[in-house]
Amino acid sequence: DGNGQLGDGPGYTNTNAPSSTAIDLGTGRTAVAVSAGDEHTCAILDNGDLKCWGHDAYGQLGDGGTTHTANTKTTAPSSTAIDLGTGRTAVAVSAGQSHTCAILDNGDLKCWGRDNDGQLGDGGSSSTTYAPSSTAIDLGTGRTAVAVSAGNAHTCAILDNGDLKCWGEDILGQLGIGGTPSPHRRTTPPSTAIDLGTGRTAVAVSASEGAHTCAILDNGNIKCWGRNNQGELGDGTTSHNNSTPTSTGSLGAGRTAVSVGTGAYHTCAILDNGEAKCWGYDAYGQLGD
Repeated sequence: DGNGQLGDGPGYTNTNAPSSTAIDLGTGRTAVAVSAGDEHTCAILDNGDLKCWGHDAYGQLGDGGTTHTANTKTTAPSSTAIDLGTGRTAVAVSAGQSHTCAILDNGDLKCWGRDNDGQLGDGGSSSTTYAPSSTAIDLGTGRTAVAVSAGNAHTCAILDNGDLKCWGEDILGQLGIGGTPSPHRRTTPPSTAIDLGTGRTAVAVSASEGAHTCAILDNGNIKCWGRNNQGELGDGTTSHNNSTPTSTGSLGAGRTAVSVGTGAYHTCAILDNGEAKCWGYDAYGQLGD
């Protein structure tokens, strides 16, 4: 709780068990979705409001203001929700390392916070944004977002047609677009979607706190790309990074994935039979094997 990310009010005391008192989201309000970033937390409320708390040095809480320092933080949800635009509510949220992204009820995607590598997708790569822009990210003509994942310094979104696009830092191929762009970043979504294979679309995506990305395809297979020095791509190697999607090893005979999550250097998937499998870095036992 060093930056107030637990949302339990004044003080910065680490807590090793759930409090008997819930986070105060507002009178009569409950939570329907939550995302914990590096040092901040965000929740969508039952009325579609979005609130964030914790570290705010880069504006990742989305509450506006122009004065932010390393010590700028909030220890509890604000009484006022983030301004997503007139009449707009949130249907999905993802808190990254120092930025936050939300899908709105009309399918628009907006991001705010740190933008040093273009992870906000608005065409900039140096400024910090302290609140959602009045203009949504350009995902392509007529396209809307159905899923979003904010990683360390990159962001990925699944579009309403199943296309998958990523932007931000790409020094290790985590955008999945191939090649080695200079200066190793994209500040807006590419016009062409990631090539997931002939006829394949994405149904889930996870952008890691490290530098890799994984997606579940419409056939239940998993493909990953980016950093692979710890085997986090699951392709049986640790010798090279991949800038384009590569299939993971077998999940088991006849098995498919229904959920995927990426840590900094490891990946986990829930399978269609309810089993879980993980691969990658295991120095702290995070693979559970």
